[in-house]
Amino acid sequence: MPFTMNIDNTYRKIEKGERINKEEGIFLLKNGDLLVMGELAHNIRMKKNDPCIVTFIMDTNLNYTNICHSKCSFCAFFKNERDGYTLSVDELKKKVMEARQNGVNTVLLQGGLNESLPYSYYLDLIETLVSIPDIHIHAFSPPEIDLMSRKSGKSIEKVLIDLEKRGLSTIPGGGAEILSERVRKTISPHKISADRWLGISRQAHLLGFKTTATMMFGHIEKEEDIIEHMDGLRKLQDETDGFTAFIMWDFKLGPTPLSKEVKHPATACEYLRILSFSRIYLDNFSHIQASASQGNDVRQTALFFGADDFGSMLLEENVMKAAGFSDHATTEQVAHIIKDAGFKPTLRTTDYKIIRSL
Repeated sequence: MPFTMNIDNTYRKIEKGERINKEEGIFLLKNGDLLVMGELAHNIRMKKNDPCIVTFIMDTNLNYTNICHSKCSFCAFFKNERDGYTLSVDELKKKVMEARQNGVNTVLLQGGLNESLPYSYYLDLIETLVSIPDIHIHAFSPPEIDLMSRKSGKSIEKVLIDLEKRGLSTIPGGGAEILSERVRKTISPHKISADRWLGISRQAHLLGFKTTATMMFGHIEKEEDIIEHMDGLRKLQDETDGFTAFIMWDFKLGPTPLSKEVKHPATACEYLRILSFSRIYLDNFSHIQASASQGNDVRQTALFFGADDFGSMLLEENVMKAAGFSDHATTEQVAHIIKDAGFKPTLRTTDYKIIRSL
């Protein structure tokens, strides 16, 4: 680290709209004042996005299987084949129809890495669900697409083209966790590498898919790992402009091996620090989402620390629930929280097109 580096110089560089490099990013993340970082991030957000509105989406997170051979140390959701489940295409269609009747317009579809599922299952699933009127299917993270490639013997490009032909157009950014091999070797050694995750996202962008970028922090990562993660995202966004938003959440202590290695859960201040930093460092991302992982009070505060989007109002969510965390809110409650913060609550689509203000 250069001995001449000065936090005030870093602040001034950010104020002028100049990009900070990796070394400056590590210095800022370690030494920056939370409130100063929050103000800088909020000012960037107000210039980059409509300053009057905060967007959100009504969706549901359907998990088609909880059988997973990856067995990540942070996950309390996965089961083995004896104890787990896999929903049929008809069962999932019924769930989507029920969600639509409850006002949902988007289905986030993800599942465990179930080696027993045939390639045809995924294709049939998308073809069936996209035929349901007034529902957008946002499905299959990079690790799931990697599994499809291995099962089918097809390249990532061919798999994505097959999914596109059946109606898929947006892909969630799950499975990123921390894009640092030092961390991944410990928390998810059987999952795809950081380079593979970025490579699949790159290929999706080149084919016209829009995807999200995610990060799970608050476990064994260090500031250098967070910078490595965000720098990889920023470089890919420079190249493809395919990410719609950055979404981060903190690791939840629960009945998992990783919980034994974590001294304390992430605090609200730690969440807000990294959130504000993401808005500063990811200067080529349009949208930063406020996650529900810290509860709605912190989520509301995040709207003044760089977030312009309130995220998802999940009708069904099973992964964090398995770790003992659940925090739901109705459309009316969300609208009230956003209005109480001084913004206009606005429903959006997965690709951030405005539906209507509330």
